[in-house]
Amino acid sequence: MPHAPCPIPRLALICSALSAFGLVSTLANFVAAQVPGTGCPTSAIERFQRHKVAPGETLENIAQHYSLDPATIIAMNSALQNGRVTVGSELQIPPYDGIVVEIPRGKTWREVATEYKIRPDVLYEINGCLKNPTVVFVPNRKRALNRISTESLTSAASKLAGYPLPDVAKEALPYGWQVNPNTGKVFFHSGVDLLAAKGTPVQAIGAGIVAFADEQGSYGKLVIINHSGGLQSRYAQLDSIKVSVGQQVKKGDLVGTVGVTGTPTSSQPSLHFEVRSSSSLGWVALDPKSYLQR
Repeated sequence: MPHAPCPIPRLALICSALSAFGLVSTLANFVAAQVPGTGCPTSAIERFQRHKVAPGETLENIAQHYSLDPATIIAMNSALQNGRVTVGSELQIPPYDGIVVEIPRGKTWREVATEYKIRPDVLYEINGCLKNPTVVFVPNRKRALNRISTESLTSAASKLAGYPLPDVAKEALPYGWQVNPNTGKVFFHSGVDLLAAKGTPVQAIGAGIVAFADEQGSYGKLVIINHSGGLQSRYAQLDSIKVSVGQQVKKGDLVGTVGVTGTPTSSQPSLHFEVRSSSSLGWVALDPKSYLQR
């Protein structure tokens, strides 16, 4: 089948790449998102939409409306692993098929492009010509979605469960795609922020070995614990750290105290908590909700 002509010659490399993935039907929207004066399109991640599920809608007809594969919507919305949508719930809708990949520590977006078999210059433009992105949108439908499916099944089989604070706390910011209250931009929140008073004890959610215990950029004071089954828990924005690298901890052991270090999204003290799973691309963020149990 012949490909549709490229609407803007300057974007010919993107045209050819999207054609290869069967995404030509969404090219008009892609071109419409040009950033004035920069010569680059708006990042695909910044163009996510929210869709509120109406009565009578199904995953299939929502996907058809946005010209997406249903598996793409499932990959972007962890609550849809059973393939069913709930009336009134909000879904994160990407501009076209693909997945979001966090750049692993020690790797570059060019290496991610190689891993997913996409031209680096194409990945560069699709992600708004960002030179040092922390996450990228990869329009590699089949291989990418198969990878996510495998990782989801692996994590679902694990037994890690616990709670990082003495009492159940209110969420300041949940896991997943969020709107930054300060900038208004959409971003991926890789964990959950739990409100608690400064100095509140933070405890390990399971037995493991401390892999990191120090300052780490926007995380502030951070403790990382590696658990069995290829899982990892992270405790960030701490006021103080009470463990050291290489130390073995048990479930409930003190690892630090709640603080406001790093770059918190809330003005109130809170614990930024993450659960991650080991993969060929590094540690992939999972929805912590499945692991937070009293």
